[in-house]
Amino acid sequence: MFGFLKKESSAVAAPVTGTCIRIEEVPDPVFSSKMMGDGFAVVPDGDTVVAPMSGEIVMLPESKHAFGMKTKSGVEFLVHIGLDTVELNGEGFTVLAKQGSKVKAGDPVIRFDKAFIEGKGINLTTMVVFTGGFDKEIQTDLYNQKVNAGDVVISE
Repeated sequence: MFGFLKKESSAVAAPVTGTCIRIEEVPDPVFSSKMMGDGFAVVPDGDTVVAPMSGEIVMLPESKHAFGMKTKSGVEFLVHIGLDTVELNGEGFTVLAKQGSKVKAGDPVIRFDKAFIEGKGINLTTMVVFTGGFDKEIQTDLYNQKVNAGDVVISE
C-alpha cells in the first residue's frame, strides 16, 4: 500500500538483551523516583544497545553513555546505559549511529565493553525514560524476565 498511510508504531522495544525490571527497581534515585520521567530498565547480558522506537537520534553526548530520541509522533525518550557511566568519558563505548540519524526500532546505536565497564565496578542497568509525549501507562508482562534487544516490551 502507500507508505504515507502507514501509522507509526507506538510499541517500545528492549534496548539491550537482559532481564527487564521496573524503573522503580533501578538502584539510583534519579531514575527510580521517576525524576526524569517514567520508563523501564534492562539489566544487560548483551553489549549492543538498540533503538527502542523508530525516530531520530536528537542527543548523543561525547561520553557515549546515553542517547536521546524523538519519534515522528513527538514521543521523546532517553536511553541511559548504566549508572555513573558518564564518568568514563566515552571509554568502553562505541557509537554505531550518529546524532541526527533516523533509525528504526531495533537498529544498533551503541556497543559497550561489558567486561571493561563492570571491571570498574559500574552497574550497567540500562534505562528507557520517557521525557515527553508518551501518555500510556508503562505496563508489561515481561518484568523479571529475559528479553532480547529489539523485543517488544510495551505493545501498542
